[in-house]
Amino acid sequence: QVQLVESGGGLVQAGGSLRLSCVASGRTFSVYRMGWFRQAPGKEREFVAAISWSGGSTYYADSVKGRFTISRDNAKNTVYLQMNSLKPEDTAVYYCAGGVGAYYSTGAKMYDDWGQGTQVTVAS
Repeated sequence: QVQLVESGGGLVQAGGSLRLSCVASGRTFSVYRMGWFRQAPGKEREFVAAISWSGGSTYYADSVKGRFTISRDNAKNTVYLQMNSLKPEDTAVYYCAGGVGAYYSTGAKMYDDWGQGTQVTVAS
């Protein structure tokens, strides 16, 4: 089993930046896709960004494209989400997700492992 632990959330003013990190430990696979999802109060969990095992392919939700950047360091078993130009509507609990496979995926069902989430609050 793989454990995912997120960090880096917090309170930031609109227009500010945050960098989320997610460290994987335990049974890590040779190929492992990773992604970020978020859930705002009263809303369903939604896809934010995903990255392939090699890091060569990434995909973003339209709502964050051009503002967020996903990256990974496989030597450190870590995936990052750099969030710039934050908006109040980005307020949510952000979850790191991982699953066996080389290619990125936008579907939550393609991920087997989930972190506990980290709160991001953007004040207007």
